[in-house]
Amino acid sequence: MAIRKSNKLPQTAALKQIIKRCSSLGKKQGYDQEGLPEDVPKGHFAVYVGENRSRYIVPISWLDHPEFQSLLQRAAEEFGFKHDMGLTIPCEEVVFQSLTATIR
Repeated sequence: MAIRKSNKLPQTAALKQIIKRCSSLGKKQGYDQEGLPEDVPKGHFAVYVGENRSRYIVPISWLDHPEFQSLLQRAAEEFGFKHDMGLTIPCEEVVFQSLTATIR
């Protein structure tokens, strides 16, 4: 019987890097002392979706959902971690809304 290695650590590290990048984006108006957006409730984070970069506030608990992790992985592959665009999800808004409806 073969022991299967978990992919959880690399995904977790990537997700932590994404969240760290998002929280370090600003020390500007509308951000608190820690660089977090003032209008984002505790336990949530902002993502930007679609061509128009519409802003959505999502709960951190969604990071555990495989479908959402897949979107974040695509974002990391497409945009990397070194940019000033905020956490941008590379999919159409309609697709994102459909996914979020199934996660809720």
